[in-house]
Amino acid sequence: MPASSETDTFGFIVNDLSRIIRAEMDRRTGEAGLGLTTGEGRVLFNVRRAGPIRQTALAERLGIEAMTLSGLVDRLEGKGYVARQPDPADRRAKLVTLTDAGAAVVAQIEPIAAGIRSDAAQGIDPDDWQRLLVALRAARANLLTSRSEAQSTESTAA
Repeated sequence: MPASSETDTFGFIVNDLSRIIRAEMDRRTGEAGLGLTTGEGRVLFNVRRAGPIRQTALAERLGIEAMTLSGLVDRLEGKGYVARQPDPADRRAKLVTLTDAGAAVVAQIEPIAAGIRSDAAQGIDPDDWQRLLVALRAARANLLTSRSEAQSTESTAA
């Protein structure tokens, strides 16, 4: 039976890719003996990218609830991969920082992630792959702008 055209839409395809990438990342990091979930890996990569970052900002960046992030950070802190430190600008807030051990784990994950990207790009012309990335970045920017404008309108109306 042919696939429904409704499942070949932008949202379905992006969601399927995300699900498949997470599952493949979990499988490969498990095979490598890293003992990390995809969520924990995302936290590590984002902390590395952002540098010391407030937990609230990190949760927003990841698109997850603060309590969900708190559990992930608790586990990563228990493994010695991140540390929480008081924010000098606001002692009530905590900054999440990557430890040397966390940086070493990120270095182990990088080739796994590169392998998944390589597998995804198999058979796709490199120029087409680059155009796809440009289009996806533009779609993301468009949706973030639309979301920001809607939130701005909501807060002005309130």
